[in-house]
Amino acid sequence: MLSVKRILVTGGGGFLGSHLCEKLLSKGHEVLCADNFFCGNKNNIIHLYGSPRFEVIRHDVTFPLYVEVDEIYNLACPASPVHYQRDPVQTLKTSVHGAINMLGLAKRVRAKILQTSTSEVYGDPAVHPQRENYWGNVNPIGIRSCYDEGKRAAECLFADYHRQHGLRVKIARLFNSYGPRMHPNDGRVVSNFIIQALTGKNLTVYGDGSQTRSFCYVDDTIDGLIALMDKTDDGFIGPMNLGNPTEFTILELANLVIEMTGSKSKIEFRDLPQDDPARRKPDISLAAELLKWNPSIALIDGLQATIRHLKGVIES
Repeated sequence: MLSVKRILVTGGGGFLGSHLCEKLLSKGHEVLCADNFFCGNKNNIIHLYGSPRFEVIRHDVTFPLYVEVDEIYNLACPASPVHYQRDPVQTLKTSVHGAINMLGLAKRVRAKILQTSTSEVYGDPAVHPQRENYWGNVNPIGIRSCYDEGKRAAECLFADYHRQHGLRVKIARLFNSYGPRMHPNDGRVVSNFIIQALTGKNLTVYGDGSQTRSFCYVDDTIDGLIALMDKTDDGFIGPMNLGNPTEFTILELANLVIEMTGSKSKIEFRDLPQDDPARRKPDISLAAELLKWNPSIALIDGLQATIRHLKGVIES
């Protein structure tokens, strides 16, 4: 029998957060979505407004929040370079102050709390594929460091709250999630390529396109997050990689998007931005072993759904 929980999702109006809210509601839980809508969008969650078990609060996690909940998913933070580099100081505050405030809330109400960290904690990795015991290769003063180091600091806070206060915490490291409800102008490579292809613009590839990424469809990501949160409290806190280990070059992705959209767009090569990782691929053996989790949605299928969504955004 389902135990109905009161669940807080910070950043619940964003791309991943909205899908998480939707999935938790479908499981019968009560969901409180907290978002300051800096890069979230009310249109992502408007279809959930009619549910009596769904509530939205406009809130910035850099300030304390006083609510009564059983679980907290802390997703609040700009996650694309365009957004997190727009106000790097605020990005770092969101990761660090936001973690402190949500951990304080979890401590007060004795809630279990999950932190969505990122593969960016590995920086430009010297180890391939990346396992959770790899400490990373991060530039602490680069243009990406507000996000990279903010997420690393948040992981430290979660681990210390667990050690010092016995808090029930989980840490997930996400790898390049994509899917419907991606912001069309967030600068992420999947949405960038699709928007450029659909509007007849050249696809901008940085460097020679040989750098690799591993793309995980949003449904797989959400299933992994919930499975990690629901894992028995046996002392395991993570971190745990959640991503699709199938590796693609950026050039392969660009050509695939052009083919799938039927676009006449060409590929335009530009200089690599600072600290852009050369390779990115998760080792997910830990998730497979402990959660019995493996991504099931192939890139071509996920791209079809994402293209349909972004095409609708352009047409509307």
